Amino acid sequence: MIDRHLFSSILGALADSPAVALLGPRQAGKTTLALGVGEHAFKEGLGGRQSSSIYLDLESPSDRQKLTDPGAYLAQHADKLVILDEVQQMPALFQVLRGLIDQGRRQGLGVGRFLLLGSATGELLRQSSESLAGRAAYLELPPLQVLEVGADQQDALWLRGGFPDSFLASSLAKSLMWRQNLIKTYLERDIPSFGTRIPAETLRRMWTMLAHQQGGLLDVSQLGKNLMLDAKTVHRYLDMLVDLMLLRRVQPWHSNTGKRLVKSPKVYVRDSGLVHALLGIGTHDALLSHPVVGNSWEGFALETLINAAPLNTSRGFYRTSNGAEVDLLLDIPGHGLWAMEIKRGAASKPRRGFYSACEDLQPVKRWLVYPGAETYPVGDGVQVIGLRALIGVIQRLKHP
Repeated sequence: MIDRHLFSSILGALADSPAVALLGPRQAGKTTLALGVGEHAFKEGLGGRQSSSIYLDLESPSDRQKLTDPGAYLAQHADKLVILDEVQQMPALFQVLRGLIDQGRRQGLGVGRFLLLGSATGELLRQSSESLAGRAAYLELPPLQVLEVGADQQDALWLRGGFPDSFLASSLAKSLMWRQNLIKTYLERDIPSFGTRIPAETLRRMWTMLAHQQGGLLDVSQLGKNLMLDAKTVHRYLDMLVDLMLLRRVQPWHSNTGKRLVKSPKVYVRDSGLVHALLGIGTHDALLSHPVVGNSWEGFALETLINAAPLNTSRGFYRTSNGAEVDLLLDIPGHGLWAMEIKRGAASKPRRGFYSACEDLQPVKRWLVYPGAETYPVGDGVQVIGLRALIGVIQRLKHP
């Protein structure tokens, strides 16, 4: 099993909170990680209890049957860490959990009670925010990240994406087939479960268009025309892909520079492997010869950097009408504003627009991020740095 960096964070959150909600897309490794946490937690006597964990999959009819009377069933397992998978499938459960948590606190069972796994952030957060306010910590598990694989596997991670079964597949063909099957599952089962009436083929076309335009400015009007859908419908399905943690909207940076700023968000399919599967790209050579290659690398690096950033980091991009542009801005608490230009070429230099944007924003750090390993200055305070090295710099901010 690949060691996940979030493992210690989950243990720490369980040691401080009655419930932890672990959010992430399907097949990102939540269940495997949660079972590992359950095995470890009680070896260490989490919450002063020496017992095993119990796992319930709320998409399983037999496990749902056990929760016909959820209060009575879960009360029988008050000495265990209860892992509830796909918890958004039973929204009525959150009120029950609230009562059990409050009752447990009065009995001295204040922490480490429930680990809730969910694959739809918006849905789960809406359902739980009121019931579990002050009772749950929220963590997000993305697919595999750069520092979770070997230094020589960065290109494989970029091509195949971070879903463990795709990354670890025995061949490129099997990896691509796995991702195509995952896309089919989302289109034919998961998304319709939200009550959508749009045909799966239309939704696939929209998703594929977004992959072609990876990292582009969102133009809902044009997207709607291409799909013969109204803007309201397009927004609704974009929101759904965001909730399922498949799509990321990066908002434009707000500043008081007085410059005329782009106001539309940029849109990225979050996993690079899904970008390539949607476009039928199965090999590294095919990727390097495809027009999406530069934007694919930008999305891969951007997603990795956002996931590595400390909690409460603000993020966005900067673009003005006169060409000043920064691919990614991170305002890191206690460390100021960092500006990043993302390039794929080993001999890349910052664009003139990056320097102009830095003059506008005056960031404390200026980085040009590329796939290589060397770090060196290129003038005007800009450091060229490899993606892996920059993630290491950011990680050290969290764990000095």
